[in-house]
Amino acid sequence: MSKELKVAVVGVTGAVGQEMLRVLEERAFPVRELVPVASARSAGREITFRGEAHVVRAIAPEVFEGVDLALFSAGGGTSREWSPIAASKGALVVDNSSAWRQDPDCPLVVPEVNAAAAKNPKKGIIANPNCSTIQMVVALGPLHAAARLRRVIVSTYQAISGKGAQAVAAFERQAAQLAKGEPLDAADLETLGGQLAGNVLMHWSRDAEAGYQEEELKMVFETKKIFGDESIRVSPTTVRVPVVSGHSESVTVECHEPLSAAQARALLEKAPGVVVVDDFARGVYPMPIDCVGKDPVYVGRIRDDVGNPGGVQMWVVADNLRKGAATNAVQIAESVFF
Repeated sequence: MSKELKVAVVGVTGAVGQEMLRVLEERAFPVRELVPVASARSAGREITFRGEAHVVRAIAPEVFEGVDLALFSAGGGTSREWSPIAASKGALVVDNSSAWRQDPDCPLVVPEVNAAAAKNPKKGIIANPNCSTIQMVVALGPLHAAARLRRVIVSTYQAISGKGAQAVAAFERQAAQLAKGEPLDAADLETLGGQLAGNVLMHWSRDAEAGYQEEELKMVFETKKIFGDESIRVSPTTVRVPVVSGHSESVTVECHEPLSAAQARALLEKAPGVVVVDDFARGVYPMPIDCVGKDPVYVGRIRDDVGNPGGVQMWVVADNLRKGAATNAVQIAESVFF
């Protein structure tokens, strides 16, 4: 990477923003100048990048002057207001919120699957998909290329860090209070959407008419958009589990052409971004505790679907803050600039 860029990270003090800095460092992304950006209440704080202190700037039009790349992870409202401003200044925006995912003029990109879609975005904005969608489509990509997806049934087991650092802290307090037999804090119950310690929750915004959660409907729309195939049927159920980091998914696949577990395993073993961890007879399969801080999507329990011959089932695990957010965003930038 010979070209060096001026890079803004918006939402730099948040969990994903901090992970973006780590990923930029680890991947030796050619940052000529870093512009750390956050809300006014975080302005003036110091963050460290490549061993040097940088002062966080409050978001404003002038912070994007001369910026080549703006990585946004500051929520949908902030992105809707400020991403077009950053793009108007000449920056390529890669946004981690849901603000632009359904915009037909904003590509929705997972580089292992549809890197070409990132070229020449009409609005100068590229959307980073939802964390649960990213890891699933990385695993589905080689199967779709070989046999074309017909239907996907997915149940997610999503980590608390996907809801942010405040949710992780609330969960830790709940677990401590539960262990001591103390009443649970009302504010923590509100933050988490209920008692998560010793429990699982389905607490995303609900579509009362459809009976689905917003998180589930994202997976339906995003999978179709990423693969460019509206005919793919996606049946999702999303669940928050008492795991701090690392999303897990049970995925059942039916393709237009019959696919065996052996064929699927061979395809996945050669797929970019995938690591097959699959020796279930010896108790070996991907676990979220083993994927934290790592970038690949781990796939195991690859097996023939006994309920639908010609179909395949598998278990998919990834770090939701890394490949599910920060790493994918940086990879998008790499695919565009280099």
